[in-house]
Amino acid sequence: MILFFPPNGNVQDITQREEERQVKRRTNSDEDYDSESEEILRDQRDREELEKNIKERDAVNTRKLTERKLTKKEEEEAIRRSNALEQNDLNTLREVSRQEYLKKREQKKLEEIRDDIEDEQYLFEGVKLTEAEYRDLRYKKEIYELVKKRSEETDEINEYRMPDAYDQDGGVNQEKRFSVAIQRYRDPTAGDKMNPFAEQEAWEDHQIGKATLNFGSKNKKRMSDDYQFVFEDQIEFIKASVMDGDKFADEHAELREMSMAQSAFEKLQEERKSLPMYRYRDELLDAIEKYQVLVIVGETGSGKTTQIPQYLHEAGYTKRGKVGCTQPRRVAAMSVAARVSQEMGVKLGHEVGYSIRFEDCTSDKTVLKYMTDGMLLREFLGEPDLASYSVVMVDEAHERTLSTDILFGLVKDIARFRPDLKLLISSATLDAEKFSDYFDSAPIFKIPGRRYPVEIHYTKAPEADYLDAAIVTALQIHVTQSPGDILVFLTGQEEIETAEEIMKHRIRGLGTKIAELIICPIYANLPTELQAKIFEPTPEGARKVVLATNIAETSLTIDGIKYVIDPGFCKMKSYNPRTGMESLLVTPISKASANQRAGRSGRTGPGKCFRLYTAYNYYNDLDDNTVPEIQRTNLANVVLMLKSLGIHDLLHFDFMDPPPSEALLKALELLFALSALNKLGELTKVGRRMAEFPLDPMLSKMIVASEKYKCSDDIISIAAMLSIGNSIFYRPKDKQVHADNARMNFHAGNVGDHIALLKVYSSWKETNYSTQWCYENYIQVRSMKRARDTRDQLEGLLERVEIELIANPNDLEAIKKSITSGFFPHSARLQKNGSYRTVKHPQTVHIHPSSGLAQVLPRWVVYHELVLTSKEYMRQVTELKPEWLVEIAPHYYQLKDVEDSSTKKMPRGQGRAS
Repeated sequence: MILFFPPNGNVQDITQREEERQVKRRTNSDEDYDSESEEILRDQRDREELEKNIKERDAVNTRKLTERKLTKKEEEEAIRRSNALEQNDLNTLREVSRQEYLKKREQKKLEEIRDDIEDEQYLFEGVKLTEAEYRDLRYKKEIYELVKKRSEETDEINEYRMPDAYDQDGGVNQEKRFSVAIQRYRDPTAGDKMNPFAEQEAWEDHQIGKATLNFGSKNKKRMSDDYQFVFEDQIEFIKASVMDGDKFADEHAELREMSMAQSAFEKLQEERKSLPMYRYRDELLDAIEKYQVLVIVGETGSGKTTQIPQYLHEAGYTKRGKVGCTQPRRVAAMSVAARVSQEMGVKLGHEVGYSIRFEDCTSDKTVLKYMTDGMLLREFLGEPDLASYSVVMVDEAHERTLSTDILFGLVKDIARFRPDLKLLISSATLDAEKFSDYFDSAPIFKIPGRRYPVEIHYTKAPEADYLDAAIVTALQIHVTQSPGDILVFLTGQEEIETAEEIMKHRIRGLGTKIAELIICPIYANLPTELQAKIFEPTPEGARKVVLATNIAETSLTIDGIKYVIDPGFCKMKSYNPRTGMESLLVTPISKASANQRAGRSGRTGPGKCFRLYTAYNYYNDLDDNTVPEIQRTNLANVVLMLKSLGIHDLLHFDFMDPPPSEALLKALELLFALSALNKLGELTKVGRRMAEFPLDPMLSKMIVASEKYKCSDDIISIAAMLSIGNSIFYRPKDKQVHADNARMNFHAGNVGDHIALLKVYSSWKETNYSTQWCYENYIQVRSMKRARDTRDQLEGLLERVEIELIANPNDLEAIKKSITSGFFPHSARLQKNGSYRTVKHPQTVHIHPSSGLAQVLPRWVVYHELVLTSKEYMRQVTELKPEWLVEIAPHYYQLKDVEDSSTKKMPRGQGRAS
């Protein structure tokens, strides 16, 4: 064995130096660990301090509509408005008082003139008057007659003036009046000869005509023969089944007709008694008393949302605590609370109130509280055992929203901890066994709805083109079926506009050969004034066809619908955690949705549902229920919410339907990258701030980061515009070029889509939120108002999380860096073929055609979201500098990820046509 010794020192020295290095390495490691531990502890203290400050601000700043104190600025504004109103009222009162005085004075003076005339005529009867006295008497008579005539003309007379009985000057023409009076006794079939029985015979003919009208398809064969050329291929249906109606439906209608109450309150009480819920009041209260958890099934319109909390109040449950009822939507919480307060005859905000984000319309007297499910989740932060509640009712549970699914797990745990708490789960679908099994085999209480029988018709064979089949079926119904409006379910705006265009073209070709058919579209992006048309009454002799998305399944009830056409498809959002891509795909509906659609035709009378698929498809191909939202969406927001509630063991949380483990893992990774979680998986101060914003975590991080770049005012405007989706610009089919030019005006200078949205909002604000400006620029007014409301809410939250509101609209680099701070995981680099490649989790993507940068093709971009339509598209794109990624997220990107590609030859952006 040959040993090599170093030139300086021996083996002992080498060993000693190696030991010293190891000791030093261990020491540095310990120091790094201690440093990390101190940093985590410091962050925890900061987070706890923030939570304490948030609670203190909540106690002071929560908007109490019933007992809130005004700020100094609000008091000054209120006083100013009050003074202005008082001054206006004072002027009005003076004017009214003066008019009343002058009216009385005029009447008094008229009476005095009349008395003077009568006195002079009586006293000087037979006495010869002088010329002056005679002239004075004549003058008084003329004055009296003129004033009297003017007074009669201005007085309102409650009588009917037959137009044919007066001449052009408004005077009575006796000859015309006589002619009008005897006109009804002339017989037009006998040359206008007098017939004393003409009126009676006309009335009899009218009554007989009404009795012999052709209802149903009595003249179906003749009509069908006349209109055979309308349909190239008629669709044959098979009547397969009838959905049973409510046997009490006719009785409910009779109760409504018999309601002759004198006061509005009495009418409300009569309406309450006509609801299906009223028949089962005592049985329901017995079941609630007997069981702690009860699943209640009742169709839309049964009265469960408004009546059950009132029954509980009448039974004395509110003596032990509040009765809380959750709603998936804030509008529903407000409207239902207002309705219940009217039925109880109390002021809204006292015994009955509601609580939604940033608005608390309750008081110490409140015993019935309606709220969004998100607000009840936030109450868990301050009251983990819900001690102030005696009953909690989770309404519309069948919608299975994210917040509802989380609420299920929390209230189930609370119910085990508090045996005195009553828990009611309310659903509009018949598939309640799943809810029962989840809540430890809870009993199910079913309430019949107010539905009429519905005939279900299936096609004999599958339809290759369901859109064309829907149009043909609608026209078939129009010319062969009895009166009644039609509801057609389609998947989205594009399909609805196409169907409307084809249908109008075919109707124009028929001219007056068929009755009038009114086409009314309804989808989320449609302007409000156009949406309202679906609720307008259908004119006599016409028929209305409503082309709708699945928004009409449960959210809307349209009167007069007798026929439903169901193609069996809808657009559903799905999320791929591997690529981070959300897709809006056309997918088959579930059996539950199909039944909901069919039920739309049986609300006001017997109806028919025409399904454009076979009975085999229904029973064998459709899922029983729609996939819950928690299993097909990005879970980052859910995880952040659970972490903020103190729930850290996500894998063992009692979800009704557990989300995919891969989606949970991706959500945790994203939150860690955004600095919302530390290495121990605990919520950081940044994460606690982010949790306060009701937005996607990336948008929340963008707002929190704006504090560093001093542009928070501009960033919340961008966040508000992004949060309302892609419903800002309106693009009518006949004015697409004008709409596109108007939209591109906001992209001047290739500033990017985010800055363009900021320009849109700022321009609208400068015009004092003008509606006309929106019309001129093809921008949806309703969407902009929603953005303004959202921005106001975000502005209030900035103060809550201790972020100063600073405007810096001219510093575009600061704004872009704030955007990059939230969306740095969504970065992409231009490729040689003109497409883009995402930097992390590489995949080929493209800029969406609606983007202002679609023809510019910057080298590096950051995008808001990926969507899959015909291609993988990036929506809402902004240019960035690659060095920003390393500067903002050094833990996520390395230099090799963003190496300079300026030396590579890239395709040029295609110039827009001038």
